[in-house]
Amino acid sequence: FWGATVITNLLSAIPSLGVMLVNWIWGGFAVDNATLTRFYTFHFLLPFVILMMTMIHLLFLHQTGSNNPLGLNSNLDKIPFHPFFTFKDLIGFIVLLFLLVMLTLTNPYLLGDPDNFIPANP
Repeated sequence: FWGATVITNLLSAIPSLGVMLVNWIWGGFAVDNATLTRFYTFHFLLPFVILMMTMIHLLFLHQTGSNNPLGLNSNLDKIPFHPFFTFKDLIGFIVLLFLLVMLTLTNPYLLGDPDNFIPANP
């Protein structure tokens, strides 16, 4: 509740439009259940919208091809996606996953907050 209030109040800093924008997002003069329901709906639907836009982008990219800075549209200049880019992305994913697993296994408390080790009821 307070997180939504604070973050949406940041929009009120926009000159001459901010307060009206915040009231429009809230649907009133304060954050209430309707506002939180609207935010949860937005957070549920946003990944599907992003997925749809990504699929449309890949469709157009597949149909027209990528932009070539030389301006040549020859098939000799094109590199096939598989195996070159597939293996490149796969190696990057494996390296990143290895680093994260090593960080987790060797020092799991490195990124944690020291306050987590204080007993709750001393």
